[in-house]
Amino acid sequence: MAKKSNTSNVQKFSESQNSSSPKNGAKKSGKSRKQSSKSSSGSLWERLTGPKMTIFYGVLLIVFSLLLFMSIVSFYFNAHENVSYVVGDRAQDVPNLAKGVGAMLSYFFIQFFFGVASIGFPLLILLYGIRLISNRAPLPLGRTTFSVLMTMAWFSITFGLFAYNTDNSFLAGNFGNFICQFLIEHVGMFFTVVIDLALLVLVLLFCYDINFTGVGAACQQWTVNMREKKMAKRAEAVHQTMGTSRTQHEEQPDLYITDHGALSKEYATKTYDLVDNKEPEEKEIGNEDIFTPDDLFPDDETDTPSDDIPFDFVNMNEKPAENDELGDENNDENNDENNDEKSDELGDEGKSRALTPEEVRNLEPYDPRKELSHFEFPPVDLLKDYPYTASTEELIKKELLENKMSIEKTLLSFGIAIKSISAVVGPTVTLYEIVPKEGVRISKIKNLEDDIALSLSALGIRIIAPIPGRGTIGIEVPNKNPNIVSMREIINSEKFKKNNYALPIGLGKTINNEAFVVDLAKMPHLLVAGATGQGKSVGLNAIITSLLYTKHPCEMKFVLVDPKKVEFTLYSAIENYYLATLPDNGDAIITDTKKVVRTLNSLCVEMDTRYDLLKAAKMRNIKEYNAKFCARELSPAFGHRYMPYIVVVIDEFGDLIMTAGREVEQPLARLAQLARAIGIHLVIATQRPSVNIITGSIKANFPARIAFRVQSGVDSKTILDATGANQLIGKGDMLISTGSDVVRLQCAFVDTPEVEQIAEFIEKQEEERPLREPYELPDVPEPGEEGNGRGEESVNPNELDPMLIDAATLIVQTQQGSTSSIQRKLSLGYNRAGRIMDQLEDLKIVGPGSGSKPRQVLIKTEAELRQHLADLQLL
Repeated sequence: MAKKSNTSNVQKFSESQNSSSPKNGAKKSGKSRKQSSKSSSGSLWERLTGPKMTIFYGVLLIVFSLLLFMSIVSFYFNAHENVSYVVGDRAQDVPNLAKGVGAMLSYFFIQFFFGVASIGFPLLILLYGIRLISNRAPLPLGRTTFSVLMTMAWFSITFGLFAYNTDNSFLAGNFGNFICQFLIEHVGMFFTVVIDLALLVLVLLFCYDINFTGVGAACQQWTVNMREKKMAKRAEAVHQTMGTSRTQHEEQPDLYITDHGALSKEYATKTYDLVDNKEPEEKEIGNEDIFTPDDLFPDDETDTPSDDIPFDFVNMNEKPAENDELGDENNDENNDENNDEKSDELGDEGKSRALTPEEVRNLEPYDPRKELSHFEFPPVDLLKDYPYTASTEELIKKELLENKMSIEKTLLSFGIAIKSISAVVGPTVTLYEIVPKEGVRISKIKNLEDDIALSLSALGIRIIAPIPGRGTIGIEVPNKNPNIVSMREIINSEKFKKNNYALPIGLGKTINNEAFVVDLAKMPHLLVAGATGQGKSVGLNAIITSLLYTKHPCEMKFVLVDPKKVEFTLYSAIENYYLATLPDNGDAIITDTKKVVRTLNSLCVEMDTRYDLLKAAKMRNIKEYNAKFCARELSPAFGHRYMPYIVVVIDEFGDLIMTAGREVEQPLARLAQLARAIGIHLVIATQRPSVNIITGSIKANFPARIAFRVQSGVDSKTILDATGANQLIGKGDMLISTGSDVVRLQCAFVDTPEVEQIAEFIEKQEEERPLREPYELPDVPEPGEEGNGRGEESVNPNELDPMLIDAATLIVQTQQGSTSSIQRKLSLGYNRAGRIMDQLEDLKIVGPGSGSKPRQVLIKTEAELRQHLADLQLL
């Protein structure tokens, strides 16, 4: 049905009417004979190359490959009997599974081609047979054919060397015997063997991608191990003579552990095997007088640290210790205690040593997926495929013709003439493009929207006047038999598979039946709005599903906020893999309003931390930063780490605004303004697109907006700054605005069982190979706690007003906590007096404000005030 709808996408109704008129009947009858003669001449070729014959050819190739395989294998066990049967007496019973035919087939391929190595021919014939039947091959045909032929040629030449001047000429075949005889006669046996070995190396390099650099690396590692053993023996001899008890090697702990464990394994293994890039000075092996302990332990130097000294630290998210590990001789007892504690953790080998920036650059490029290299993306089979409705092309033409006549009749009744009309059939909506005659005003057609809907008996038509870049007027009419756009169809589309987006999202299909794929990283934030039951939650599931099918857990994390507590519960199964949470948050999906405020504040702290890392790396965005980190140009010793994308999905944003208000709006607006460059992207949804929910600051920072069906044109203007969303038909019908253009889509449908199967597939992998720790956001206090709201710990003494003590004394003396009294009696401006009053509230001198009434004075006497200020170290 998809092909039929595509073939009937654009149909000229004027041509269909002309072709059906009686004037053209004679011409049609005259042409029918010529067309029948052409079809009859081409029918034989079409039958020979049709799809059924292609499958037949494939079956023949598969059967022939099996016959040839059994014949060659039988030839191996009874070679002389098969040869004698072919070249001699055929009256005897030949020992071959395929009898005489098998003997002749195997003799032909073995004798005239590559000898016993001709067993590769059945494999190639089998692959080509499978290719004809299923239109795909299990292996790439071109590369496999080249590799098999080269391998058979090498084996044929090698067997030719062994069978040279013997009676077993069939081992190498004519090819191997000819090549070996030619080479031995011209270059000799020795160089023939050398050429054969060189050919083997070429086959391994170009056909099987075997990397020989590993041999050199193994030799180098063996040399390093031998050098370490010699150094160990020397150190042991020196320690015995000096009476020291220091050990020679230092075991490395698992230093490189990030907050999500993405770098731990690789850096740990690299730290264990690392030797200093700075080679020691060359010395005589036998001269032990010039070999000192300083040569063995260069890290024990107590001079001022330089860039060549490695950094010692416990966690790479923490700052390196400055002088703690350099050996302060004045604190021997404390150092001994610390060394005892470290020896319990690190063993008996001593201190740990981290990688220097120079050593980091010498490592192989960092792979963010290495920590979870076993992870498998969900298969497409988990998604359901919804077939198209069984509508024939004749029914589609009939519906298009009826709608065309109704539109023309309605326009003519109002005196509007048109030149032509064409149609583009989509999954749920058909676009009729009208070219009006000269002198027709577009506004007249726009005003006939309700009249055209009445004549078509259609729900929710939409007029686009004009269509941008087309020079036509569009009328979108719902189909009588709409089709469901499945998420599986979008995932399998070429546009989704071959995109190079950072965060690809497959939303649905356009009217032209093309998959609509966008990059969330370039939006950079998305606002989704629509009435209840119009497909908003399905759209959010389509966004999340698209990212789960394309992004690895080490490359992206979700923060899911669900005030309704039922929309995102299925995604709690993928907590350790894909979700980012607060350190002490018990629920994977955030449902409590206080947790939402705390999470948004934590994301602001994460944003500031990431911007500090970008500033230190002199990068502008997360893409450049991660590329530089993967190239080993940034050292974890300075706190650098791979930063995954964070996608924040908030459902029912209107409920959060009603319950939390500015506590939610302020951090959300800050994230929307700044978080784009560091990889934090927001997707918020609401069913109340009113101006008090979608405020000006929200709209200004959310240029990409999706509108499902709404009840009024005012709501449509609030979302899209244009009408049209009130004329949608619902059930996933939506408009998306990514700037100036507004595109109509049919949202991809993702049902709850499909989401549950995807979550279960990922959860099974998590049970087999769980992460060490989930991705944790920075810890921030709960809203209203001390240190975050109005508390003494939130007051910075350096930021207090110089007139604060005078104002406090005045208020305690008069027992009136009024801003106006401070303003009058201290001759201050109102804004400054207001700031002083807020600081007095922070210091617990006055109570909170209560409208126009004076504040309550909490301190009654001046002596009590002086004691309170002294306790706060302000006197």
